Amino acid sequence: MTAKATAGARAATATLRIGNFSGFYGDRADALREMLTGGEVDVLTGDYLAELTMLILARDRLKDPGAGYARTFLRQLEDTLGLAHERGVRIVTNAGGLHPAGLADAVRALADRLGIPVRVAHVEGDDLTARYPGSLAAHAYLGGSGIAECLRAGADVVVTGRVTDAALVTGPAAAHFGWGPTEYDRLAGAVVAGHVLECGTQATGGNYAFFGERDPRDLRRPGFPLAEIHADGSSVITKHPGTGGFVDVGTVTAQLLYETGGARYAGPDVTARLDTVRLTQDGPDRVRVEGVRGEAPPPALKVGRNRLGGFRNEVVFVLTGLDIEAKADLVKEQMGDALAKAPPAEARWELARTDRADASTEETASALLRLVVRDPSQEKVGRVLSGAAIELALGSYPGFHVMAPPGKGSPYGVFEDVYVPHGDVGHVAVLHDGRRVTVDAPYDTAVLEDVPAPALPEPLPTGPTTRAPLGLLAGARSGDKGGNANVGVWVRDDDAWRWLAHELTVERFRELIPEARDLPVTRHVLPRLRALNFLVEGILGEGVAAQARFDPQAKALGEWLRSRHLDIPEVLL
Repeated sequence: MTAKATAGARAATATLRIGNFSGFYGDRADALREMLTGGEVDVLTGDYLAELTMLILARDRLKDPGAGYARTFLRQLEDTLGLAHERGVRIVTNAGGLHPAGLADAVRALADRLGIPVRVAHVEGDDLTARYPGSLAAHAYLGGSGIAECLRAGADVVVTGRVTDAALVTGPAAAHFGWGPTEYDRLAGAVVAGHVLECGTQATGGNYAFFGERDPRDLRRPGFPLAEIHADGSSVITKHPGTGGFVDVGTVTAQLLYETGGARYAGPDVTARLDTVRLTQDGPDRVRVEGVRGEAPPPALKVGRNRLGGFRNEVVFVLTGLDIEAKADLVKEQMGDALAKAPPAEARWELARTDRADASTEETASALLRLVVRDPSQEKVGRVLSGAAIELALGSYPGFHVMAPPGKGSPYGVFEDVYVPHGDVGHVAVLHDGRRVTVDAPYDTAVLEDVPAPALPEPLPTGPTTRAPLGLLAGARSGDKGGNANVGVWVRDDDAWRWLAHELTVERFRELIPEARDLPVTRHVLPRLRALNFLVEGILGEGVAAQARFDPQAKALGEWLRSRHLDIPEVLL
């Protein structure tokens, strides 16, 4: 087909409506039915996988080699597969986890039992566990090309293993519009739409920083998002009419910043330039996303490796009333003496001053002292810890008690990123008729580099200030990537941006977040979003499964930042 004919075909192609019905393993069970009955949709995507989920599924597979996929997806499909078939809605999901072929077979068996003629395909090749001895799971993040092959061949349901979250959208969009692998701007637009959709209701008011400005009734049950994707890669983010929540530039900005880093958002299909995204309100609950530029993907694929890190245990001592610090010091010394006989590899104390003076309840008069221990030996974190803690019951600080006795210790996982060339991974689309189609590696790649720092806006004129929380002006959303965390911070008007861009430097961020003072912190500036994105390396230790800190996935790190006080110009308040 000539370029002119291809352009004409695209112009005649209708908008593709892609919705989401799951943002994580455990999301709302009735969302699939809600999305099928709530309005017009062409493709529904379900995202079930996260770093921790892969570890959970790996442990399931150890107990049962036939396990390793999200069984809840089958339960959701039980009473909706017929409805999807009747309405011609295709379903694309990464619920296959560690065993996409097994889930595809289970979907076929379900369809046969229900008497529904459904064509089921799956994508494989991401599993590299055998290459990494000692791993519970090691999976490459594949792109959307395998999904596109399955859909072009006529699949009604496509099951994948570990693909990028955005691939659940780029694959259907590429198949529908006939995009080639080097149409980077169009693919990048779909990546941005996919990133907004991937976490479900986080795009429709869930977990939103400025939730207090809305009617609480809007937030009780947010509807799931969908994207109206156009042939040029632009899109409109919206939701079904009459569902809860809301979609505005703020909710879309928040999700764009979630778990990202710099201006280049790299994936296996394309590197999307987040610094080119333009967001505009396109009516109630409609945000237009356009202008996204794309570049060739990096030469290597990310591989998420989960391995056993050892064993962990914890005990929480309750300190009530007066002399909280002295009580904490005493129990630390006593536990130190007891554990010295067989010291664990790591012991970490945290004192949470949840107590209040002259409190009206015992609970609000109490602080919590948490001890977490880790060691390769289960014995050192199990019986040794529990014995040491319980033996103090009658010989320690006044009011001694614990939240619960320590158990025997539990294994924890460690997540690591490694990288392999595209050609080292056998990306295969297994079509509904059993044919196997090998997906080629990208034609072109480009080494990922930071973009030059953009010019900052003119600072606000000096004037009177008020000491106040940052969150009066700025929204934030934070999350985890292995042992690192990102905190995206944005404001909603140009004057606030003029202040934020100059005020919230790396140095100021470290002052406000003391945990980051001795860690590498990188600030990325995204002027079109009026946003700053901070990457804090190592703040989460060895990742969420290791539970190295109070908030192991950094979900509330942004809210902590918003609660910190700064000298804010009065003209902005």
